[in-house]
Amino acid sequence: MFNDPSQTRPFVGLEGSLGDPGVQIVLGTVAGAFVLAVSAIALLSRRVKRELRAELVRRAASWGVMAPMVIVPVLFGKLPTTLMVTAMGVLCYREFARATGLFREKVMSVLVIVSILLFNFSALDNWFGLFMALGPMSIVVIAAGAILSDRPKGYLQRVGLTIMGALLFGGCLSHLSWFANEPVYRAPLLLLLLAVGLNDVFAFCIGKLVGGPKLAPRTSPNKTVSGAVGAVALTTALTFALGRAFFQSNLRDAPHLLIMGAMVSVLGILGDLMISSIKRDVGIKDMGSIIPGHGGVLDRCNSLLLSVPALFHYVAYFHGVGEEEPARIITGGW
Repeated sequence: MFNDPSQTRPFVGLEGSLGDPGVQIVLGTVAGAFVLAVSAIALLSRRVKRELRAELVRRAASWGVMAPMVIVPVLFGKLPTTLMVTAMGVLCYREFARATGLFREKVMSVLVIVSILLFNFSALDNWFGLFMALGPMSIVVIAAGAILSDRPKGYLQRVGLTIMGALLFGGCLSHLSWFANEPVYRAPLLLLLLAVGLNDVFAFCIGKLVGGPKLAPRTSPNKTVSGAVGAVALTTALTFALGRAFFQSNLRDAPHLLIMGAMVSVLGILGDLMISSIKRDVGIKDMGSIIPGHGGVLDRCNSLLLSVPALFHYVAYFHGVGEEEPARIITGGW
């Protein structure tokens, strides 16, 4: 899809990762962005309010911890990548369930966890038929399973929240795992994660610097139109510049890169606003507090929920994903 298909990558291992020019470009960009952020904080330390300075320091420190936790599994191969995405899905659902009260429904929560595991297993197995069937089948099992408790009161809420959890944190997020079925996947996947992460940073910084009208004041009071426009412009430019540097397929063409960059940015912002809508609906500020300055895991992964599946199917339509690898790697003998 993205590079020479004759190259192969191990199921687990670093072979071919650090020597990949695309990986070197993305990692260099990550390092440069972090150094730039730390330098900017140091320069602004005397010009901004103490509260904002403390907030920026917390965010920078958290990114310094989070970036390796995401980058290292991707570098070490398909299995670590899939395990990382699975863990992200489970942690996101945990926070979602606690925020919405769904954690009290033990059976429904088990169904969501099983769904997350199956989505990621099918990606690991390169079993596209199962991957596509799990969405509707999850809805069937959840809707039917909720009937067995014979509690019509609250049925719609229980089923709706459970289906939402299964499809968002299983179906949508597991498309990240599916990208790892490509022979050379590390650089594009790291670029996607970098673009999504920096999209939030661009929106935050430009919104603080420029200000102006609020984007969705009742949903997310701190987001501005200027921040969103700036994020779309810069994220699209970043995707175009890095994509042109190492993509070697028809996706390297300017229209594709511009569309993909804008798609990641716009849907990243909408994913953020979607989770903000849920938080406002249930009356909480953050989904968690595990990440200083950022809230919970879901507060960091929200931008992936809508952008990743959209990007996956865009790429699959124009080039295919995982078609050059053997199908059903694990279950092929069943």
